[in-house]
Amino acid sequence: MAQVAFLDSMLREYLVFRGYSNTLKALDVEQRNEKDQHFRAERLIDHFNMAIQASDLTAVRSLWLHLDNNLFSKLDHTYAAAVKKLENSLLKYYLVTAYTNNRADKISEFFNKLAVELQQQSEWKDWFFFSFCRNAEESPTFALFFTKQWQDTLLLSLRNFLTTVYQCLPQPSFVRAEQEAAHMQRLQDDNTRLRARLLQLQQEQLQQQQANSTSSQNLSSAESSTRRRSSYRQQQSLSDILPFDISPPGHIVDDFCIIASEANSVAQASDAQARGLKSLIRNIGSGSSPVLPRKDNGKDNDKSTSKRRSGSVGRSWI
Repeated sequence: MAQVAFLDSMLREYLVFRGYSNTLKALDVEQRNEKDQHFRAERLIDHFNMAIQASDLTAVRSLWLHLDNNLFSKLDHTYAAAVKKLENSLLKYYLVTAYTNNRADKISEFFNKLAVELQQQSEWKDWFFFSFCRNAEESPTFALFFTKQWQDTLLLSLRNFLTTVYQCLPQPSFVRAEQEAAHMQRLQDDNTRLRARLLQLQQEQLQQQQANSTSSQNLSSAESSTRRRSSYRQQQSLSDILPFDISPPGHIVDDFCIIASEANSVAQASDAQARGLKSLIRNIGSGSSPVLPRKDNGKDNDKSTSKRRSGSVGRSWI
């Protein structure tokens, strides 16, 4: 409720702007006689304390009735006992202060005005003896209420209670005008930020879709090129295939030829040995010298050589 004074000034400015002079005068009168003190609990406590110290019962009762009709009556019924307890404590504080200030007339005035109302409450049964009690501050019944601790606790409790009520009090729309404007501005800022975020997300999604489409196109083009290459390879003829350049071996070795040549050499060696034995036997049998008939032997040798050659050729062919 700290903005009430500011709103009052705004209201006065509006009334001046509209030319409501009579309303403005009535507002000035109401503000001078205001009892809510701009809904500030500490000012109300000061007002109560000043009225009690002055033994002004009318001011105390008037201010309390105003709060009861405008604030306390709007509370939940569960707070009724607390409100009544605070009211009775405040009236007891008034009596104790009047007794301390030697204002016996104010004490008598108090019971004369409120006796009918208070005698119906059992809490006030012992207090009707208060005006006739000597040394009431020493009486076990009233000694507690003369202590400073109890009085300070009462004022503090009343202040806290009023502060809580003012904070929970429903405020009119005019009072919430500034708060509503700030709230609307905050909602608009949030809306703008969310729209920008949504636009950013849409752009990111579009870019991602474009990237995916590009990658799929590249993949499809790669697959098509691969298919074209494979089909081109399948269409090639055997004549288009180049043979490998492999050099032939230096010579071809036939295993059967080697076996035949080995057999011929063995046969020739055995024939030569046989002929040598035959010629030796023949020479011995004829008694001729093997040295003298060289020519004949040479001729014979030529004939035998030619025969061996012919025989070897026949065998090799076989």
